Amino acid sequence: MTHQFDPTTLREYDIRGIIDETLSDADAYAIGRGFATLIARAGGKCVVVGYDGRVSSPMLEAALIRGLNDSGIDAISVGMGPTPMLYYAEAVLEEADGGIQITGSHNPANYNGFKMVFQGRPFFGADIRKLGEMAASGDWDAGTGTSRQIDILDRYVDRLVEDFGGAAARVGWDCGNGAAGPAVERLVKRLPGEHFTLFTQVDGNFPNHHPDPTEEKNLADLKALVAEKNLDFGVAFDGDGDRIGAIDGQGRVIWGDQLLSIYAEVVLKDLPGATIIADVKASQALFDRVSELGGVPLMWKTGHSLIKSKMKETGCPLAGEMSGHVFFKHRYYGYDDALYAAVRLIEAQTVLGKSVTEMRGDMAPMINTPEMRFQVDESRKFAVIDEVLERLSASGATVNATDGARVNTADGWWLLRASNTQDVLVARAEARDEAGLERLMAQIDEQLAASGLERGEQAGH
Repeated sequence: MTHQFDPTTLREYDIRGIIDETLSDADAYAIGRGFATLIARAGGKCVVVGYDGRVSSPMLEAALIRGLNDSGIDAISVGMGPTPMLYYAEAVLEEADGGIQITGSHNPANYNGFKMVFQGRPFFGADIRKLGEMAASGDWDAGTGTSRQIDILDRYVDRLVEDFGGAAARVGWDCGNGAAGPAVERLVKRLPGEHFTLFTQVDGNFPNHHPDPTEEKNLADLKALVAEKNLDFGVAFDGDGDRIGAIDGQGRVIWGDQLLSIYAEVVLKDLPGATIIADVKASQALFDRVSELGGVPLMWKTGHSLIKSKMKETGCPLAGEMSGHVFFKHRYYGYDDALYAAVRLIEAQTVLGKSVTEMRGDMAPMINTPEMRFQVDESRKFAVIDEVLERLSASGATVNATDGARVNTADGWWLLRASNTQDVLVARAEARDEAGLERLMAQIDEQLAASGLERGEQAGH
């Protein structure tokens, strides 16, 4: 038996597609067969499975478990919950040799996908391509595995507050009808203070707003709640609870790199001189702040799997991405958990003796662009970046080529990189003033033009 995946679904960090167009239960079954075969060949016996609140998730879960079992691997289903709950189960259940979460993350309702952990490490890139090759050639072990269900939600929520050292706070929580809702309802009962929740009812059609807290328009309800109740701050989650968004008491957004700068101060108090990792899209202000606090800033490639791998390699206690993925190895497991990040933000106020609003207000005002995306042919996107790097190198510019081209100038910096998951180039720029930002944007436009592109119609997420 062989299976062909739609080539657009096998991404760099996960598998993702549109239900009944590019992704079906037959794909879920094939993923189960391939993943189980790799686990078995690595000496493993059991895989934990979880799923988010999308309408298509239970159907995909059933097919996935059938695939795991037909290749001789036992499956433990932890049921519906946020992706970090699946990561937690994979980390603490002794019998678990891997984990798969069925989730469409922050994508529209008709998308779904799979995020995988293999014996405690991220499963991505070449691993995912291997699943495609195995399916195409029918290279699957056969066997008979068992499946059972366990309820781990309370254990997971207990762990989120296990060593909480914060005082009472007044916080708003927007779950966006995503999979984090039930966990957040239980979590706020275990925290001191007053907590107000929005949209905790799981609904895969996302009737209130799209669950992507990195887009400011999706924070409108949370801003209204924080203003109306005069709260200390508010947090929001994406569809599967691994990305956090936050606003302070005045309704100002606290972007991913700004959150990381708060967390870095807390972690460096406990672990002086530690390495803190952030992705190439993060503000220079963050890297400077980590240095100022006595830490070692490390700029790394964008992508949760790439960051987790780098953390393992460097022994880093804290990392984060502009997109709101925050990874605490400090007192936790090193995976991205937005609920845990929210708990740590409450605690940060106590540890640092300042409100979140004060901390946000103390940050150097920078003027930056949102993440800009331009459609470019898949076959051309990496080539364009190579051309840009070549020209910059010839011109003697100050370039960091960790992930695309990040150029520092007297005005600030600009970035141009190829997305690993879509046929787009991603650009971002940051300066101290508007005039500087315009000069940086002109440099981006000049590089695009030299490669026959223009910063025209922006592609969506």
